[in-house]
Amino acid sequence: MRSTRYPPHGIRGFASASRSSRFGRVKDYHNRAHEELCVLVQVETKLGLDNLEAIASVEGIDGVFIGPGDLSAALGYLGQQAHPDVVSVIEDAIRRIRGRGNAPGILTGDEALARRYMDAGCLFTAVGADLGILARGAEALAAKFRNTV
Repeated sequence: MRSTRYPPHGIRGFASASRSSRFGRVKDYHNRAHEELCVLVQVETKLGLDNLEAIASVEGIDGVFIGPGDLSAALGYLGQQAHPDVVSVIEDAIRRIRGRGNAPGILTGDEALARRYMDAGCLFTAVGADLGILARGAEALAAKFRNTV
């Protein structure tokens, strides 16, 4: 957390014209940046799960994002994010995060899993990735023209 805050509340490096301050155009940015932060941490290992309550309880963390790809691999289910054991662990993690008064989040391209996690209490759910969406759109467009010549 200290890396997200400027001194004296943290150790974040000072730069007067960074992208975060719109290149020096945000008045008094360094004194009020902490008011506009949303700090999300990611849990994607067994060690992270073992310490989930402690992580979710850290003051200043606004949400805990579950990384299902790496988490499924860490649990012995590489490439099997929809495996029932993985889904069960993720649903339990969502409950545990909410139980600490924090916001759970996840990314999945699987619509059924996204809805299931939302029903389980997930508060922010990413349902796709920009590059994948772009690639599928390009493929669909190319397919429309592939056999027309």
